[in-house]
Amino acid sequence: MSKTIEEINEKIKQGKAVVFTAEEIIDVVKKEGIKTAAKKVDVVTTGTFGPMCSSGAFLNLGHTKPRMRISKAWLNDVEVFCGIAAVDLYIGATQITQNDSANSLHPGSFQYGGGHLIEDLVAGKRIKVKALSYGTQEYPRKELTGSFTINDINDAFLFNPRNCYQNYNVAVNTSKEKLYTYLGVLKPDMGNANYCSAGQLSPLLNDPDFRTIGIGTRIFLGGGIGYVVWPGTQHNPGGLRNEKGVPRSGAGTLAVLGDLKQMKPQWLRGTSVLGYGVSLTVGIGIPIPIIDEDIFRQTCITDADILAPIVDYALDYPELSGRILAEIDYASLKSGVIKIGRKKIPTFPISSYVKAREIAQSLKSWIEHGKFFLTHPSAALPGKDSGVKFKRFGGKYR
Repeated sequence: MSKTIEEINEKIKQGKAVVFTAEEIIDVVKKEGIKTAAKKVDVVTTGTFGPMCSSGAFLNLGHTKPRMRISKAWLNDVEVFCGIAAVDLYIGATQITQNDSANSLHPGSFQYGGGHLIEDLVAGKRIKVKALSYGTQEYPRKELTGSFTINDINDAFLFNPRNCYQNYNVAVNTSKEKLYTYLGVLKPDMGNANYCSAGQLSPLLNDPDFRTIGIGTRIFLGGGIGYVVWPGTQHNPGGLRNEKGVPRSGAGTLAVLGDLKQMKPQWLRGTSVLGYGVSLTVGIGIPIPIIDEDIFRQTCITDADILAPIVDYALDYPELSGRILAEIDYASLKSGVIKIGRKKIPTFPISSYVKAREIAQSLKSWIEHGKFFLTHPSAALPGKDSGVKFKRFGGKYR
């Protein structure tokens, strides 16, 4: 049994494509079996919605009169990167305002940063701008203050260097002190376990070998249409896997791009993380074309099939230690309580499974109504046998 993407797209065009989410397909297979279901299903949709710090947006403000070569700029008091061209800027999702401190540990404290700025842009809010320049003959203007909305500027596109982790750590804290991390507040003596993954709905866990997801894959991004444009930074596909071929660590990542003017603020949310700073919570959904039975089998994984490493964040950099306390499946994590030894530990997701489900359902609806067609990757992403490995900093430092 095999199908081509062209054949699936023709069925989408005719309104005859059979589409299920990665959650729905589990029950379908229980009733009909792998072989029967694989013959009739054309697409399985996935989704994830969680903080993705390696995110940002490029803007082109348009030229002023007289022209200005912007060398420093702040949007809503968030400093943005200007070392590109005269009026091109890059907003980093984790950049905080000048008045905020990333080390603020006051309960209930709220920090504003790049992620919130991107959300406000997409929501059509008016953005304050302050810019400086050293001035040249060609670009004589040295200062600019004013405001704009996303519809006033030439270009605005999301470009995220590392999104959509294939799997991720479960964070605990064995120390006697409360810890403030990018995975949230960790209570002493393993008082909680925080995790960040949609599990069985997560895009890269439904195509773990990148057979259908590659450079040029069309995706749901922030409520609009985007594309996979490169392997994400820290892409590390060659790690350990379980007996079903599911990665047991962070593994793969994606670099993604899309038109910010198409996106919606409910799927790009500025996020304030106590004691860490700010981030951007991003909604991503990826369709998996069912081109053969093997790819279909991979989309049928359940939360019980997926193991994540439990890591002690009381160590300075747990990733460097290689110490994993245990592994736990996502069905147990989503139950609300896990056990390490004899200790029962409450779990807390910092990603939203409910929103991931909405994304997968939205993408399903787009496909069923002929509003979204599948693409062939123009190039493959490095897979488990590519030899690509994550490298630590190799330079000298002190």
